[in-house]
Amino acid sequence: MTKFGGQPVWLCEPQWPVNDAWDEPMRFICQIDLETVLGEAGRGRLAYVFITHAQHGDDTFFDPDTAFPDEGANAIIVQPGGAYHGPTLPTATGPTLFHADDGSDAEYALQLIPDTDPDFRPQHQPGTPPPDDHAHYWEQISGDKIGGTPAFFQDDDWPDNGPWTLALQLSPNFQPFHLNLGAAPTTFAFVSPDATQGRLLIQDT
Repeated sequence: MTKFGGQPVWLCEPQWPVNDAWDEPMRFICQIDLETVLGEAGRGRLAYVFITHAQHGDDTFFDPDTAFPDEGANAIIVQPGGAYHGPTLPTATGPTLFHADDGSDAEYALQLIPDTDPDFRPQHQPGTPPPDDHAHYWEQISGDKIGGTPAFFQDDDWPDNGPWTLALQLSPNFQPFHLNLGAAPTTFAFVSPDATQGRLLIQDT
């Protein structure tokens, strides 16, 4: 089941990731049914997305390393059979999404609407598409979604050691829950085509 917030529905023993620098449990953002993203390779597997994030009411703490896939400030745990090499705790529950107004826990199920994105178009490929064609392409790939083509706006920022498949894209408007990840951030969560590992990165204006 794909959902945002609440507590993870672990398929195996809990693996709650810990921030490398602060030695604190990361905040659970969502879990993604990987069959939706990868088809048969993802059947029966979930990707759990975690990010280092302040508590409600703490406007002073922000970890810039959250934006990078290999700095120990975010994590994607895949179960079953996933590989994650950062520190974890064997605890089933921990920090989760909250509402901005009162700090109450946020939990939301999704109603997915099937759609098809165009193939990925490298930003620096030879030739320049007509402006109207580029605008149409950008309109198709932008916004919040599960799977599809990433809407990079600061170079083609694929994580190292790919290939990778987009699992989640979150635009700057994170309603109805609260995430402080930068000035106008877009968050990208990726999984490997064999559904064994993931990477998360953030592009910000």
